[in-house]
Parts: sequence; C-alpha cells; structure tokens
Amino acid sequence: MCSGGLDSILAALVLRNQGIEVEWITFETPFFSADKARRAARLNDIPIMVKRILPTYLKMLKNPPAGYGKQMNPCMDCHALMFRLAGEEMQARGFDFLFSGEVSGQRPMSQNKNSLRYVEKNSGFDGYIVRPLSAQNLPITRPETEGLVDRERLLNLSGRSRKPQLELAARWEVTEFPSPAGGCLLTEKGYADRLRDLFEHQENSRDVEFFLLAHGRHLRLNAGHKLIVGRSKVENQKIEALIDPAVDTVFRVKKYPGPVALVPNGCEDEVARQAAAICAGYSKAPSGEPAEVLVIQGDQQTTLTVMPTAPRENKPLLL
Repeated sequence: MCSGGLDSILAALVLRNQGIEVEWITFETPFFSADKARRAARLNDIPIMVKRILPTYLKMLKNPPAGYGKQMNPCMDCHALMFRLAGEEMQARGFDFLFSGEVSGQRPMSQNKNSLRYVEKNSGFDGYIVRPLSAQNLPITRPETEGLVDRERLLNLSGRSRKPQLELAARWEVTEFPSPAGGCLLTEKGYADRLRDLFEHQENSRDVEFFLLAHGRHLRLNAGHKLIVGRSKVENQKIEALIDPAVDTVFRVKKYPGPVALVPNGCEDEVARQAAAICAGYSKAPSGEPAEVLVIQGDQQTTLTVMPTAPRENKPLLL
C-alpha cells in the first residue's frame, strides 16, 4: 500500500533490503490522487498498480461503520477497504502478504494500536498485514512466523516524531519525498461541507461532480439545483475542463470580464435567470445596471438580460 510519502518509501526499502520482492498498489478517487505514489514509484524503481475505486468507495463513504473524523474522513474504514482490495489483488497475483508505511502512534486517531487492529480485522486479511516501520511494537504476523520476513530486521518506530524517518532517508539516500501533511480532500472543512450538501440533495452523482466540489464558489439555489462560480482565471479554466455540455448549463457574462459559472445537470428558466444574475454580480459588469449573460445548454445558446445580484446578497446561499 503506497501513499507516495516517506513512510511508504521506507517501508518498501526495509523489505527490499531483506531481498524481498516488493510491489506497490495505490488507489485513486476524486478525494485523493495517486500522483505522489506514481512519482515515488518512478524515483525508487518500485512497480506500482493504480486502481480507481470510486463506486466501491462511495458505498463505504456514505455509511462508514467506524464513523468519520473531524470532517468527512472515514479513515479507519477507508484503510480497511483499501487493504481488502489490495488483499484481493495479492491473492489474484500470488503475492505472499500486504505491507504499508503506517507507524504506530503517528496519528492519534487512525494509527493508534486499536485503530490498526480494527483495520486489520475488518480488511478480511487478518495476520497478513506487515507494517515494517513499527513491526517490533505490534503483534507478530504470519509472514514473520512463516519465515518470509525477518522480524529482527524490521523496525520499532512509534509516535509522531519524524526524526527517525529522516535519518533513515539520509542513510539510504532517499532525497525526494513530499511533506506528510494533506492529500485527502475529505479532511478539509470546505470540501466536506460541500460533499455533505451533495449527499443530502442527490442520491446519485456523476464522477465529475466530486471533482467540481474542489473549485469555485458553491451556492445552493434550491433543493434540486446548485450554482458553481469561478473565483479566478485559474479556477475558471479548471471548471471549464469539467463541464459536460450535454447536461450542464453554463453562464458567461457578455461584454465584461467575469467568471465561468455552471449549474450541474442543467436547470429550467427560472433558476437560469437567478443563476445569471448571480454570475453577473461576480463580474466586472456595472452594479445597478442591466447585464447580458450568455446561457449555454447543449447546442442551444440564449441571452438573458438581468440585474446583477450583489455578492453580499449571496451569503445565505454559499456552501
């Protein structure tokens, strides 16, 4: 299991230094990317498999048995699911055991000994998960008792200090690795709030809608419609790249610089007029004067003339 961080790299090297053939697997959803893992694999010459798991992940995310962390992060059930999927791949390809870079006590909620045990029990591969960086502080595993791994050459790291890992990295000339912070959007309050809103108002969502949660202003217009408005040129470009012209309604202010805005999955005329007015309010169109907004729905384009809505009036709608 690889996140692409230093702990993942060191765990693999601890095993490889024993002459064990190692391969990584990592998982990808709109909530977390595999880019760091891909880079780590390339830099350390470790084969990697990347699997996209959004449909399976959503089933767990909507009702995680162990609950959430501070936001929408179901860390223990997330890890258990990933180990289950990795274990299935292990069996299919004839590997002997699973391993990860988890360190006992490094994260107070998801990497204490009780949490690590919960993950192992609920993965379906109890006894087959080796944690090379903390193994000597944890119960012995089957690969160790069967002689596949030399327990004496595994480590006994624990706690939140990064000093031992950095010393190991220097000794083994591991010079490129990302900082340990961040990586999962589910831990971020703004993203989590928008995700809760999406779950509350839609039973099913397109994959792209989860990517859109990370960009722009989000305004809940009514139970069936939401407006997303770009906040900068860069955000406009990211939103544009995620538009599906076949189903989304897009808004652009004519004659003045302004945001790209869209209502995912389209909308009727009344909502389109409200969205156009909000879009105009975030543009350079003069306040207090009518503005023209281009409305694009599939291959149809119309122009609405609206009075721009002042941004301060949108506060009750903002997610």
